[in-house]
Parts: sequence; structure tokens; C-alpha cells
Amino acid sequence: MSSPSKRREMDLMKLMMSDYKVEMVNDGMQEFFVEFKGPTESIYQGGVWKVRVELPDAYPYKSPSIGFINKIYHPNVDEMSGSVCLDVINQTWSPMFDLVNVFEVFLPQLLLYPNPSDPLNGEAAALMMRDRPAYEQKVKEYCEKYAKSEDAGITPEDKSSDEELSEEEDDSADEAILGNPDP
Repeated sequence: MSSPSKRREMDLMKLMMSDYKVEMVNDGMQEFFVEFKGPTESIYQGGVWKVRVELPDAYPYKSPSIGFINKIYHPNVDEMSGSVCLDVINQTWSPMFDLVNVFEVFLPQLLLYPNPSDPLNGEAAALMMRDRPAYEQKVKEYCEKYAKSEDAGITPEDKSSDEELSEEEDDSADEAILGNPDP
């Protein structure tokens, strides 16, 4: 990799090819949104978040800025701004890491292993230390209330409208195109 811009381009393509939904902001490759799903078998399972990623000019030598757009209840995520307090991203970032690492390793680890002793959300940290079942219930409530596909601003990929047509509608559509059959 000869230049940060080539590396940025490669990392972004690698992220897109890893089946993450990526929504670009403007034409540049410095700011974009990524759909992030809560880790399976965790209290965040089923949650879907829109995560804002901003790559600095010096990326990959300087870490990306990461923030949740829709609300998440977590000791290390600021509830109002969505800013993430994540040691690996903020202090120990290395050019060896890439964007896929952020979404496949760092963010899942953050959700699975919160650090209440270094909080951005003091209320969540205090509740987690004081009453773990109540904390877990509040996380689940936030997931249900704020972390659905539509809350992340990403349209679900269930069925296309063509597949939802019933057989009758499908036949009548054919007749409209072909005309009625001769008697």
C-alpha cells in the first residue's frame, strides 16, 4: 500500500464485500454509515444499529471515528452523541487493523464485555454494577425500542415487491401485458 487513500479505498471495499451494508456520505470515502447487528447470544442480539464512521486523512495511521446513530444502552457509549469509548480504536489503533476488524471484532467485543469502570454513560455503568438483571433488561428494552432495521435507516431485505404478488395478481399482470387470450 503506497498511500493512505489507496488503503482507505481497499479497506472500504473489503468491508462492503464482507456483507455489511454501507451507505456513503457525499462522494468521498471519508464518511459513511454501516449497518451493525448485535452479537448473537448476547443481550444485544436482534439489535441493528446505524454506525457512523469517519476516516481521518491520516487513516490507517490514525484511527477511525466511530459513533452509533440510533440509541444504544451501554456503559462505554455516550447515550446522547453515540460516541464510542473503545480503547483499541481510540488509543491502541495500529495500521495493521482495518474496517472489517472494527465491525467483526472491536464493536462485538465492546458489546459483549462492557467496561463500567471507564464509562461514557455513567447511568448504564452504575446500573450494570449495582443490578445486573435490571441493566440487561434496560439494554433489551433499548434494542426493542431503538435498534430495529427501520431505526437504523436501512430497509429490510425480506422480499422484493415482485415476489410478494400472489398467483392471481401474477396471472392478471401477464394478461395485462399480453392481452386476453382468444376465446
